[in-house]
Amino acid sequence: MKLIDKLLETQKNHLALLATNFYNCETLSGILQAAKEMHQPVILQLSKGSLDYMGLRTAISMARASLKEFDIEGWIHLDHSDNYDLVHECLDHGFDSVMIDASEKPFKENVLITKKVVQLAAGYGANVEAELGYVPKLGQPGNKDGFTNPEEAKYFVEETGINALAVAIGSAHGFYTEIPKLDLERLSQIANATDAFLVLHGGSGIPSQALRDAIKRGICKINLATEIKNIFMHSLKAAIANSEEIDIRKVFPPAIHSVTGLVKEKLKIISN
Repeated sequence: MKLIDKLLETQKNHLALLATNFYNCETLSGILQAAKEMHQPVILQLSKGSLDYMGLRTAISMARASLKEFDIEGWIHLDHSDNYDLVHECLDHGFDSVMIDASEKPFKENVLITKKVVQLAAGYGANVEAELGYVPKLGQPGNKDGFTNPEEAKYFVEETGINALAVAIGSAHGFYTEIPKLDLERLSQIANATDAFLVLHGGSGIPSQALRDAIKRGICKINLATEIKNIFMHSLKAAIANSEEIDIRKVFPPAIHSVTGLVKEKLKIISN
């Protein structure tokens, strides 16, 4: 099933897909083991940084082979690209979905860039995600004035033709300094204004009930990245702190298992 069709299915049933970033073979294995145990599909996301680290061909080949090995329904998504050429290259290599993020540019420029990517992706039958509003990235301050405007969202979706829209409703990338409060009423207004698949970025650290409420009000894709990196590294550091082990095949498993446990908990939240 194409990702567009799966997102349509989740949207109709007021459900959501978990979209998880992976950074190496170990985090990928941890994610897919969780999906297998929970009998849930998953979107595997790759950022430019991860592609630079692993290599585009290696990363997508590893993801495809692992999905097959774990027998999981899944899709591969390019996360937060601001580069048209990278989007094109990823589509050429079989990505199911791409995100063009021109949200920090002026509104009209965001429209033009996004529209160009939509036109490109149409030839591949790929899902296109874009962002409207201000979802703070790591180290950036929050700003309620940057929340997605429902009327602008309606125009943006109609003008660009995107499938999925990442909305700014109070989430942020990275860790939160305080418990995030999502503007659920604004989310409902956006959902009423457009039929686009609504995406929540910054899923790490958002309380379980807030995630469930967001799904009920229209979110059908939830991104998870920071918590995966965090739990993997903390588990790995703990495993090697007092160890003389040099065999990485014995050092990595506890960190992999920690990722599996985290992703299972997230899948429980969004599947109930």
